[in-house]
Amino acid sequence: MSDDLQKALAGVRADIDHIDGELLKLLNERARCAQKVGEIKAEHGEAGHIYRPEREAQVLRRLQEANPGPLPGENITFFFREVMSACLSLEQPLGIAFLGPLGTFSESAATKHFGHAARLLPQTSIDDVFREVESGHAHYAVVPVENSTEGAVGRTMDLLLGTPLKICGEVVLRIHQNLLSNETDLAAIGRVYSHAQSLAQCHEWLNRMLPNAQRVSVGSNAQAAQLAAGEAGAAAIAGEAAAARYNLPKLAENIEDEPNNTTRFLVLGRHDAGPSGRDKTSLIMSAPNRTGALHELLLPFSHAGVSMSRLESRPARNALWEYVFYVDVDGHHDEPAVKRAIDELAGRAAYLKILGSYPVAVY
Repeated sequence: MSDDLQKALAGVRADIDHIDGELLKLLNERARCAQKVGEIKAEHGEAGHIYRPEREAQVLRRLQEANPGPLPGENITFFFREVMSACLSLEQPLGIAFLGPLGTFSESAATKHFGHAARLLPQTSIDDVFREVESGHAHYAVVPVENSTEGAVGRTMDLLLGTPLKICGEVVLRIHQNLLSNETDLAAIGRVYSHAQSLAQCHEWLNRMLPNAQRVSVGSNAQAAQLAAGEAGAAAIAGEAAAARYNLPKLAENIEDEPNNTTRFLVLGRHDAGPSGRDKTSLIMSAPNRTGALHELLLPFSHAGVSMSRLESRPARNALWEYVFYVDVDGHHDEPAVKRAIDELAGRAAYLKILGSYPVAVY
């Protein structure tokens, strides 16, 4: 390395060292401010409410809008989520329940939303994820609710009907599926383990590349990786986190049939969120069993000028051939237009449950 190059690099590296020192001071200054917020809340009897999803969403959106680059907005979001996660943990690490074991896409969604300072609590089923928060053993739950390829996650939707928990956030996660195995040749694969939804998301790839392999549905992709790691001739369909955690090489990458395969997760807690400026409200409703009843249920949103972003039906569990409807609308339930629509809907619906209002996912 020439002297001129060494001098040029030394100058830039000195600038980087100075900036790092300033960042360190500012990060700790921010942490002290976060501690002060906790002290003020405690003085006013609000010590239990350390996580405010609407405030976090506002901060992240403001930073993305102010970002001049060259770092992309996604990296800015990741960095500041980790900063906020670390600052929250100074008061109390948040306990986050999700569908385990470690290495699932649900773990990736939980970490994406709450950062690495959160206390992760993997559960064996979606039912257990709900129960962990309902019983007070965890602060929040992260559960899958729909996939862009395979549609709704039925068990989550059924449990939303009876839970007292509220939706306080959402996470959107791009899903890349990989074939993981200790084998080095596709011809050696005789069995493929994965969650049923992941098997479905890779159906056409499996038909083309492993038409004779047995497909075995298991509780999670991480469990699939565990099984494949200890079995000759076996493979798992799972994500990057499972590959790293169970030390399984990727025999094939990005094998999902749809290139934009994405899963939406809900964040559940014992409270919903205040208005953030860009929110959704989710609810469940049922129509009286008469002609035109569903049309009547949709009219309040039209009358109030409220946009509907999702409408999905599920069989009601208490009556044969009866259905309930899951609805997402734009706006917070405290906004006048949304409140007006819900008030009108309450007079029309046979059943109505507000699941919560929460910030739209920040990417």
